[in-house]
Amino acid sequence: MRRLLSLLLVLMLIMGALAGCGQKSQETSDKSNQQNANTQQVAQETTYQRNETVYFGGGLWSPPSNWNPLTPWNAVTGTVGLIYETLFNYDPLKNEFIPWLAEKGEWTSDNTYQITLRDGLTWQDGKPLTSEDVKFTFEIAKQYSEIYYSPMWQWLQSIETPDNKTVIFKFSTVNYHEWAYNLYQIPIIPKHIWADKSKDDMLNGANEKAIGSGPYLFDTYSNDRMVYKRNDNWWGIKAMNMTPAPKRIVYLIVPSNNVALGMLMKGELDLSNFFLPGIKTLKANYGITTFYDNPPYMIPDNTVFMFINTTKSPLNNVELRKAMAYAINPKVIAEKVYENQVEPANPLGFVPAKAWEEYYDKNVVNKYGYTYDPEKAKSILDAAGFKLGSDGVRTAPDGKRFKLEISVPYGWTDWMEAAKIVADQLKVVGIDAEAKFPDYSKYYEDLTKGTFDLSFNNFGSQVTSTPWTLYNWLFNKVQENGPQNNGNFGRFDVPGLQDLIAKFNQTKLGSPEAKQAAAQLEEIFLKNMPAIPLWYNGLWFQASNAAWENWPTEHDPYAYPVTWGGRWQTGGTMMLMKIKPKASQ
Repeated sequence: MRRLLSLLLVLMLIMGALAGCGQKSQETSDKSNQQNANTQQVAQETTYQRNETVYFGGGLWSPPSNWNPLTPWNAVTGTVGLIYETLFNYDPLKNEFIPWLAEKGEWTSDNTYQITLRDGLTWQDGKPLTSEDVKFTFEIAKQYSEIYYSPMWQWLQSIETPDNKTVIFKFSTVNYHEWAYNLYQIPIIPKHIWADKSKDDMLNGANEKAIGSGPYLFDTYSNDRMVYKRNDNWWGIKAMNMTPAPKRIVYLIVPSNNVALGMLMKGELDLSNFFLPGIKTLKANYGITTFYDNPPYMIPDNTVFMFINTTKSPLNNVELRKAMAYAINPKVIAEKVYENQVEPANPLGFVPAKAWEEYYDKNVVNKYGYTYDPEKAKSILDAAGFKLGSDGVRTAPDGKRFKLEISVPYGWTDWMEAAKIVADQLKVVGIDAEAKFPDYSKYYEDLTKGTFDLSFNNFGSQVTSTPWTLYNWLFNKVQENGPQNNGNFGRFDVPGLQDLIAKFNQTKLGSPEAKQAAAQLEEIFLKNMPAIPLWYNGLWFQASNAAWENWPTEHDPYAYPVTWGGRWQTGGTMMLMKIKPKASQ
């Protein structure tokens, strides 16, 4: 099941990371060009009525070519959330599961979870959505191990559907945290359409003209946009008394932050999920809405860590890793690189979200945590035998000189500047370090093959319903042979670590047992520092009020304003229900 989570987290964080960096990675661009070499423009640009249409950007990086919910990492943003729906939505701001296709879900025993579907659910082709569709969605992954959530069947025992509305899941082992996450991650697919698909089509098909159950229909697309049309027969209009306001969503490929900035200023882009500089000026002169009125303006969404390769000397020396944690001051990065649109991370790298805060053990952090203290870093290095030479550079305890490279992808300009700052801060305490900017493919190859020294990454640190996802990523099992694709890029391990992660997963959310297990993981993290938390990457959200208004803000936090792939069900869809066309149009 860790493969499922990691794949999804990688998908979502890549989208967020791309949106959060100076420009999209060249590797992604190259892949996109290759994958879409044969993509034909099937629709000419059409002018839609502005008071019926929203224009969004920040989550689409290549010409639309895939709408397959079983390969969400390839699917166009909105495939899950707008076309296909999940049993629950999840609001990170309130830490609330929002009943969606499910009217309710509850544990009826320690190993049995029962879902009751809403009345009147329908697919977009008019067929009824029933418990058999839910059962099919899960059981197809038992039939085909290639489906990303198939590992779930290692602990899911059976599914029963006593009637059209009821689905009963029985587990051999209950992974409470993982299950809660799955409730708002796995899109339900129509059995009457997908049961007849071949395995190849199911796993590799583009699924053009997708038919789901959601509030928006696949309308059309072209090389630079995906267009969704409101489903006026959506079941939710009657069942939840909610109607999406925009008749159409035009999701644009915006080639750069500067282009996004210009479009936003001219009112041609209603919502941007890009990192944009100069927010204070943008707000003052153009009336742009951000979630917070004042710095950091953005909601902290995920944490950028600096992974340390614990298999390489001298980085396998924990004292060196601890010294680096004391030597780095992320506040400088927040100020100089992000103009205070981000905040320095706490010692655990916990995003400050309600779902995670209850697991944040202050006693553990006070005892083992780190704050910026270069003098302490120097004393640790001195005591550990990292001698300072006359040139101001330290040697390893074996007397050998060493130089550390900090890798971030070329073109991710904000990360590039941050890496330079970190290198300079390490030099202050005598650690020779240099920022390196390989292209994305080289960066990712080094990261996953363990051939880096220090490397920034945030692909699995986004806010979720449980910090178990963070530890499943930070401490992902080390692969004996092959790349480390799913986190723990520094290949850190200690005896019993995997058992402890599993123990955390098998505790009930919020229980004393869960908090105790989390505290144990936090202690291991802080005692060993396999990665150093740097700053919270923001949920970049800038909205124009030229054509649409009533965007979610701190004053009316009705939705988490995210439109990145795989994230609509955590707020983007809800936002569409409450924004309004500007009356003066």
